[in-house]
Amino acid sequence: MRGNLRYVIALVLALFSFVTYYCKRSVNEVTGEVQHVDMTAEQEIALGLQAAPEMAQQYGGIHPDRQAGARVEEIGQQIVRSTKAAQTPYKFQFHLLADENTINAFALPGGQIFITAGLLKNLKSEGQVAGVLAHEIGHVVARHSAEQVAKSQLTQGLSGAAAIGIYDPDRPSTAVSAAAAAMVSKLVTLRFGRQDELEADKLAVDFTPKAGYDPRAMIQVMQILEQEGGGNNPPEFMSTHPNPGNRIGELQKDITAEFPGGVPTGLKP
Repeated sequence: MRGNLRYVIALVLALFSFVTYYCKRSVNEVTGEVQHVDMTAEQEIALGLQAAPEMAQQYGGIHPDRQAGARVEEIGQQIVRSTKAAQTPYKFQFHLLADENTINAFALPGGQIFITAGLLKNLKSEGQVAGVLAHEIGHVVARHSAEQVAKSQLTQGLSGAAAIGIYDPDRPSTAVSAAAAAMVSKLVTLRFGRQDELEADKLAVDFTPKAGYDPRAMIQVMQILEQEGGGNNPPEFMSTHPNPGNRIGELQKDITAEFPGGVPTGLKP
């Protein structure tokens, strides 16, 4: 009897997790995709602003070179003004972090975007900087963080249901199976994360030409990251933005699809 009740509770929890996730649908105004999110734009902005100081501190705070930081902000805002990002409610701010050794860039929900001095000094052109910032803008407008939160809530619910359903008080070793279920949920989230990277790349290909920059600069960024990843300590960017090698091929396809007659002349490299 006790076992049957456990299965019923697990089933109800799993069903509740599915219904909660799939019933919350909205159409993204930039990508046109139907998304499952449980967060308003205002909540995303508040979350990003709350997390920004702590995230910056992890990379040594804001870089003391105000002129370099202002240039990063200028390039980022040029992309925002020239694209659909300007039509969203997000409040974009671009920050140059003081860390000279870490190669990374990332976006918090709501429009807080960061690039480390370590990555910036490896970039060879303004177009490459624009490509990185456009990619991070893509994450924000595509609402990837909000999607990840919703997916995390779903997988946590399903993992909890699995743990309840398979737990046997007479055989505690089944807890190992519950841990395996949790690991599966993490792998699902990682797979979605890689798709997010490809979508952000595609948005960067769309955004950069509108702001006057050559989208092929993003391919150069990926090549730089591949070169930096040849040693024993690959760039942090490669762990947070998977598969730069595979992404080069996808970027080339995106550029060809966007400009079948060739990339227009006069764009900043």
